[in-house]
Amino acid sequence: MSTTPPGAGDRLVRIGAIVFFVGALATLATVAPLFLGTRPLPSIAWSLCMLMGVGFLIAAAGVVRSVRAGARER
Repeated sequence: MSTTPPGAGDRLVRIGAIVFFVGALATLATVAPLFLGTRPLPSIAWSLCMLMGVGFLIAAAGVVRSVRAGARER
């Protein structure tokens, strides 16, 4: 079993996935009061929902970085 070192953008993809899931949880927490009939959360909770997009962009940057590093090796 070989242990290969992580690629150039692997860390960015992992960080992007974590940020995306935090944003997804914030989105669920923000939308839940609308369905439950309770008071909506404050606007800071709504702005945390933007972490989904930020996480997606970070992960996409990691994928692009990995592709570029792979192209340089060939």
